[in-house]
Amino acid sequence: MIRPGSKESQNYDNNSQKVHPQPIDENMNQNGDSMDTMIGRIFNNISSLKSAYIQLQEAHTPYDPDKIQAADKLVIEELTKLSELKHTYREKNPKPVAASPQDSRLLSEIQEQQNLLKTYEVMVKKFQSQIQTRDTEITHLQQQIDEAKLRKSKLEKKLKQRGLLNKESEESDEEENYFSIELTPSLFTSAVDIVYQSIHDFSKPLINMMKAAGWDLDAAANAIEPDVVYTRRAHKKYAFESYICQKMFSGFQEESFSVKDSNVSVSNEAFFHQFLAVRAMDPLDVLSQNPDSIFGKFCRSKYLLLVHPKMEGSFFGNMDQRNYVMSGGHPRTPFYQAFLKLAKSIWLLHRLAYSFDPKVKVFQVKKGSEFSDIHMESVVKNIILDEGAERPKVGLMVMPGFLIGTSVIQSRVYLSDVKCAD
Repeated sequence: MIRPGSKESQNYDNNSQKVHPQPIDENMNQNGDSMDTMIGRIFNNISSLKSAYIQLQEAHTPYDPDKIQAADKLVIEELTKLSELKHTYREKNPKPVAASPQDSRLLSEIQEQQNLLKTYEVMVKKFQSQIQTRDTEITHLQQQIDEAKLRKSKLEKKLKQRGLLNKESEESDEEENYFSIELTPSLFTSAVDIVYQSIHDFSKPLINMMKAAGWDLDAAANAIEPDVVYTRRAHKKYAFESYICQKMFSGFQEESFSVKDSNVSVSNEAFFHQFLAVRAMDPLDVLSQNPDSIFGKFCRSKYLLLVHPKMEGSFFGNMDQRNYVMSGGHPRTPFYQAFLKLAKSIWLLHRLAYSFDPKVKVFQVKKGSEFSDIHMESVVKNIILDEGAERPKVGLMVMPGFLIGTSVIQSRVYLSDVKCAD
């Protein structure tokens, strides 16, 4: 038993006072409450920042400058609040003493949120840079639009003087971009070159599919045009190009281009508008908008004419694609898409030919005709013509010729039985 007044009793009383100091407990509770309040405010600000950041992202799709500026302002406000909280915390805790486990956990969460905050700051700067870039692009595009409108006005004036612009076209907003190209013979010549290249390009998959199906290409070339003497075996490709040309240009001299239900007379200006409207479009996009348009009917009729049923059967093993086309569809197969590029180029050439006044005339060269430098051009460039020898004869017409007023665009032909330089 410890006696009152003894040394042990005094030590016991002193220890009791150190273990239970009331003022220290109140201070600890106050600091804990303050820290909890700080953490709560930080989490609230982080949630608000996330919400503002999401609004900033959504404002970019679709691009809305007003919403972007509003969201950007909100993000900056939340970042400012977080920055103020950081400074407040440092002022109240300049040199933190040894932290308890609970304080360490809170400090770790604060550090994590600060790292997340830095990420948001980087993203905000990135979006601000994108906004500036978009604003610059918009300004540049607006300048281009203003310049295009000025050119359009000048071109309309020229076309009106030439009688190519009617009153309806002046008032039509849909035709706003039609007059960026002038109707000239050089434009038609360029279109002819595009058609020839398209025929050449389509002949490649056609020949490859014949090879894959086991066709005798020599017999096929002879069936297209017999008794042609080819200088080289590789020149037989021109027989297939000639076949494509014959089928695709059939009816070119007619205004309807042999398309049924298109007997309505169309003006020169309307033909030119059709040319300009389709010129820059993908043919599949044109057909997806209106599969049964005049262009759609043209593609359908020419495909069925060009690709014989027996040919299609040997290529694909069935008639599914042909039946689909006959029922009014336009398949997205690679072969049909290659055909559409060819069909579009020839259809545009026909629209352009009927845009002129007087209309462009097409002429063909018959097999056996004597070669003429004025109206014909040899597809083989390195032929040798002996002096005093007879003029070479045409074996194949690979591309027809055209007359634009008094100007001649030569027909492209393959000459039979001629020598070629190595």
